[in-house]
Amino acid sequence: MAQTITEKIFSQHVGKAVFAGEIIRCNIDMVIGNDITTPISIKAFEDSGATKLANPDGFSIVLDHFIPAKDIASANQARISRDFAKKYSLKNFFDEKDMGIEHALLPEKGLVVPGDVIIGADSHTCTHGALGAFSTGMGSTDLAFAMVTGGNWFKVPESIKVNLSGKPSKYTTGKDIILEIIRLIGVDGALYKTLEFTGSTIEHLSMDDRFSMCNMAIEAGAKSGIVAYDDITKAFLSDKNLAREPHIHYSDADASYVQVLDIDVANLDPVIAYPFLPSNGHSVVQAQKDNIKIDQAFIGSCTNGRLSDLKVAAEILEGKKVHPDVRLIVTPGTQMILREANKLGYIDIIVDAGGVVSNPTCGACLGGYMGILGDNEVAVSTTNRNFVGRMGSRSSKVYLANSAVAAISAIKGYITDPR
Repeated sequence: MAQTITEKIFSQHVGKAVFAGEIIRCNIDMVIGNDITTPISIKAFEDSGATKLANPDGFSIVLDHFIPAKDIASANQARISRDFAKKYSLKNFFDEKDMGIEHALLPEKGLVVPGDVIIGADSHTCTHGALGAFSTGMGSTDLAFAMVTGGNWFKVPESIKVNLSGKPSKYTTGKDIILEIIRLIGVDGALYKTLEFTGSTIEHLSMDDRFSMCNMAIEAGAKSGIVAYDDITKAFLSDKNLAREPHIHYSDADASYVQVLDIDVANLDPVIAYPFLPSNGHSVVQAQKDNIKIDQAFIGSCTNGRLSDLKVAAEILEGKKVHPDVRLIVTPGTQMILREANKLGYIDIIVDAGGVVSNPTCGACLGGYMGILGDNEVAVSTTNRNFVGRMGSRSSKVYLANSAVAAISAIKGYITDPR
């Protein structure tokens, strides 16, 4: 019987053919925790009486939300993970010394691999599906169960086939594609389903685009997002010391889908998600007509903090100045991205234009630090959520956009079409 790529990944892990809707117990290749969620997992692990990790090489802790610590509480929170990592000689522990946002850092390190089953106590764990893996967010106690047993229970999700056609125009990115999908189906349109991205457009999308698309699958309610392995994936992984042997899977031509969504990307403008939902999408053309004045432009996060984002920002900012009424904050996804951007001159351009570059952190995205919005302030942001109070004050507003839009808007002072 024909299977989707997701069904094949689970089948390979459990040793028999499984299909959407089945409840299965499955071994997990990589469990991911961070400084916010892992302390709860550690307590549950210790309360269970466990004395060792079931799969220590398949467990990563990345301190990325409030590192360097923003206050005493976050410092104490981080210490719980540090002490645990030291106690168990955890190989895949990443702190200030080798820091990065978890969903940018782990692919960079080769710790997430095509064909893997991956879980993390962070909703945007679905990012790693861009590598042809099944990757999803779970709760902290679910992580603890995996730490103790090496696996967990899953309901194999049904799949929505997203058939993308056409070559994207300049400044239309993976971020715009996923915002358009969310606009079309809503924030619960893919509830507990896999968004499987396919079609002729895929060959035109970089890994950064694919990571961005899979990252925001959760904003449509999806359990995961996934893109099948191809030459672009192969090139991305070619210089990585992979943690495991990849297992390459492809959906059968006659696999069963609950929905097929067709989108002509060639005619897609950059998309702006207005407050207060990622599904509230509008063309950047309309946004420019609406004359939306901004106080802050933010480029970064696990959605758009990669080298290509800094590159496009630098290209737009070069020789120009950030509007005097606007703060431009740029957060590279990892230290490696920061160093490469510095070598290529992007950081100098951003700083010369009047922007500030921070360490890799999730802080601004969740209204934690490094870019909190005040009362009634407006931001254009490359992050993934624009809920009420998401980046600070409950009276602030966040407009989601790609990095080119954020950069040109920082110059103009209003949300602006970069084309």
